[in-house]
Amino acid sequence: MNTFSERFYGLDHLRAAAIVLVLFYHYRSFDHPEWVDEYGRFGWTGVDLFFVLSGFLISNQLFKEIKARNTIDLKSFFIKRFFRIIPPYLFTVLLYFSVPFFRERESLAPLWKFLTFTQNYGLDVINKGTFSHAWSLCIEEQFYLLLPFSLLLFIKTRGFRYLKYMILSLLIFCIIIRCFIWYQLIVPSLNTDDFWKEWYMNLYYPTYTRLDSLAVGVLVGYLFQFSPKFKAFINTFGNLLFVSGIALLGFSFWVCNEQVSKNASIFGFTWVAISYGLIVMSAISSSSVLSRSRSSVTSQLASLSYAIYLSHKGIIHMVQTGLTSLDIEIPENLLLLICLLTCIIGALFYRYVIEKPSAKFKIANLKRL
Repeated sequence: MNTFSERFYGLDHLRAAAIVLVLFYHYRSFDHPEWVDEYGRFGWTGVDLFFVLSGFLISNQLFKEIKARNTIDLKSFFIKRFFRIIPPYLFTVLLYFSVPFFRERESLAPLWKFLTFTQNYGLDVINKGTFSHAWSLCIEEQFYLLLPFSLLLFIKTRGFRYLKYMILSLLIFCIIIRCFIWYQLIVPSLNTDDFWKEWYMNLYYPTYTRLDSLAVGVLVGYLFQFSPKFKAFINTFGNLLFVSGIALLGFSFWVCNEQVSKNASIFGFTWVAISYGLIVMSAISSSSVLSRSRSSVTSQLASLSYAIYLSHKGIIHMVQTGLTSLDIEIPENLLLLICLLTCIIGALFYRYVIEKPSAKFKIANLKRL
């Protein structure tokens, strides 16, 4: 079996940035210093950065395989995804359902929704908000399931050459569907107690409203593999792409200054996706400062990011609740550092107890192919 591997070291910086954004955004739900509210309020975009990264990395691997073989080895693809994603995820689900102290809130969605990766549909974050951050993993798993089959279908039907136009159409679809949802479902609840629940349930969590970032990542992967002009452009103008991405991200934050406003709800996700798409393009450019600089800190944080994402809410909750129960008072800034350090320690536990043994099973199964 031939394998296709390519390491983009610049993406480690972005993975590290994404998990830091998410951590600070979610930390606002716990006891925190006042400055976290201001600097963490755009941390929700860290998930969108993860989506762009996933869209690019997964599609780039598949497009390389298609370019070489005109097909996709589905068994190999799903074995890799299974042993990378499922064991740590199932362990976290086990913790949430068997260790009540791990739950950062009271109520969980039904177990079957976690096991079928459908928790993001109809997610009542107000009343069933425990492990709510698994919504993004649901979208990722649905993406991993649909993308390879969709690409094979495009190959069989000779529609592959039109793929970039289909991806652009998907971005337009996301804007249209969010516009429809805004006026039909969100506006009627604007002045009601159910507004936040309706906004999250109908506009923020469903897969069909959050495909912008994955689509941008796939588009970058497609052009990177099949457009020599595009590849030459990003390798030449890596730093310009980075500056442009940061500038556009600033504009996106301005649009999303009020996260639940009409403009943010309809157009904000698309602007954020394009912004991070430009930054990802810079990170894979041979000429950019992102790709030419390596850091052991960001590389380690990037490798721990999935485990941190899975476990951070439960760990922060246990640390803060445990200290409170012991009547131990700690300054909020120091408490923040303790919680972040504990999250890293928890992620290291995942790495050595779950992820490394799982990787050995993955390699063993791939060798049998």
